[in-house]
Amino acid sequence: MSVRLVITDAMWGRIEPLMPADPVRGRRWADHRRTLEAIAWKYRTSSPWRDLPDELGSFQTAHKRLLRWAVDGTWEKILASVLAAADADDDIDWTVSVDSTVVRAHQHAAGARKRGRPAPASPPITRSDAHAAG
Repeated sequence: MSVRLVITDAMWGRIEPLMPADPVRGRRWADHRRTLEAIAWKYRTSSPWRDLPDELGSFQTAHKRLLRWAVDGTWEKILASVLAAADADDDIDWTVSVDSTVVRAHQHAAGARKRGRPAPASPPITRSDAHAAG
């Protein structure tokens, strides 16, 4: 099976300098570009990690690298760099829309009293003219 690759040489040229270096100790990492292609394939196809094609490497490697890059800030560096370059080229046109018909609070967020907790005591209610009458 042939896998369609999505990362062009131009994209890789921009991303490659932002990738973490090989560790000082231990063995070298698998090729970052192939791992990035594996991560892109997984999210593009919405397939499980275990269905990753053999030519993209081990699914464990791709998944572990995805998590490691999330923790060490690699994804944030890549996003910031790509956004800065696109902004410099005036290629960004943002439109954000939130449809409130699909943004719902959880049923437990409706403000009902919690079980097992007594209701808070309300302060006594006095009429506003009570002081004037006395």
